[in-house]
Amino acid sequence: MAFFAIMNPIANTPVFLGLASDLPGGVRARIAMRAVFLAFVIVSVFTLTGNLIFSLFGITLPAFRIAGGVLVALVGYHMLQGESSRVHHPSDADRAASQSDVMDMAVSPLAMPILAGPGTIATAMSFAADGGTSAVLRVIGAFAVVCLATLASFLGGRWLIGVLGQNAIKVVTRLMGLILAVVGVQMMIEGIRGAVAGG
Repeated sequence: MAFFAIMNPIANTPVFLGLASDLPGGVRARIAMRAVFLAFVIVSVFTLTGNLIFSLFGITLPAFRIAGGVLVALVGYHMLQGESSRVHHPSDADRAASQSDVMDMAVSPLAMPILAGPGTIATAMSFAADGGTSAVLRVIGAFAVVCLATLASFLGGRWLIGVLGQNAIKVVTRLMGLILAVVGVQMMIEGIRGAVAGG
């Protein structure tokens, strides 16, 4: 649910269509598949190498959970307000650059930061950091399921928007924002608890 809330396939579908609406259907499908695959690779790499990154930079898990929780809660807060968070959505410069090179939009802004943004990476690393191999596999598996849902939303985007309408998409976005804010607060609570216990 945390991945679904932060990636929000339903709300990101209009963003995808806004970037690729003028392209032929086959090109749109290739862009969607490439973006989702790259997002899966990016998050999987950070999930697998989380402990190495922690030791390399001298980061403790409680500190990461507190910082990651703030980041995730901030994205959720912006979604609750019906706004696009700067840590989660592309800037105008990113959009302009992506439109100048069609296939590159799959890398930026779609794969990063829309799908595999800092909040998504922080969530994955936090959930997998202290649970061993089984936790890592669960995180990657859960993210794979959300990636498939995102791909389905992108490929059927015009139909989805026609069925739901813009108002329903806004309601879903705010609901996902609430869930995401709660996930972020929970991450912060766990980080503070771990810091107090360790100190």
